[in-house]
Amino acid sequence: MFLGSSGSPSQLSGHRHPCGSNSRGALTSSGSHCRCPVGMEHGLRTPLSRSSVSEVIEEACQEAEIYRNAGIDGLIIENMHDLPYTFDVGPEVCACMTAVCTAVRRTCPSLPLGVQILSAANQQALAVGHASGLDFIRAEGYVFSHVADEGLLNACAGELLRYRKRIGAEHVQIFTDIKKKHSSHALTADVSVEETARAAEFFLSDGVILTGTATGVQASPHELQILQAVRLPVLIGSGVTRENVEEYLDASAMIIGSHFKKGGYWANALDPERVKRFMGKVCELRK
Repeated sequence: MFLGSSGSPSQLSGHRHPCGSNSRGALTSSGSHCRCPVGMEHGLRTPLSRSSVSEVIEEACQEAEIYRNAGIDGLIIENMHDLPYTFDVGPEVCACMTAVCTAVRRTCPSLPLGVQILSAANQQALAVGHASGLDFIRAEGYVFSHVADEGLLNACAGELLRYRKRIGAEHVQIFTDIKKKHSSHALTADVSVEETARAAEFFLSDGVILTGTATGVQASPHELQILQAVRLPVLIGSGVTRENVEEYLDASAMIIGSHFKKGGYWANALDPERVKRFMGKVCELRK
């Protein structure tokens, strides 16, 4: 999933697929001239679901196989179809996500795997990741407050890191969105992206994620200047495509979901050919 940068906590190791790492371990490493792509699985769809849990698991594992065979560097599993989102995530979501993540781990035993649970269910994601043998989570609302489409979201770093220690999940890394998508940041209009990244670093984030304004919207390449402001991995979390990937080669990693779907739309089925073509471009850039 992720490729590393200087200042990252540890390195990927082991056999490399021609177009990816396919090696479990840390999500960041150093020494590459083309940053690692992370595939996104947009699973789970309650209350809109007509699928059983077993069907959700089967679909997730099929997608994981496609990503793995294409040489992707890692995967993140997210309940993005679980509309409408709520801050009050119930035990049924955690149970289903644990089952899905455990099955994907069996399918991809050597890939770095992560999870995100919407909306802002960061403690639940840590518990699921820990129980499923995953390597990281993607967290929302780590520092500062903002108004998301689900409502007001306040900073959670203190509680989240204490919870991680309490459940013995300190090996699960926490990568955090800053100035996140689908949100108003009027409350922190006087706080720059660089200052937000520094705050996340001060509050012991394992890495920060830059996004555009919405899912599939391109993040500003200019914001990669925060690489000079922090000694953390800086990831791109939306809008990366085969056509613009070269604009993000300074990033520590790229999380890609929408571009890999049919028609480039996040809610559509995974398109193996789009994944293959993207990874072919990555192979060219790595030569």
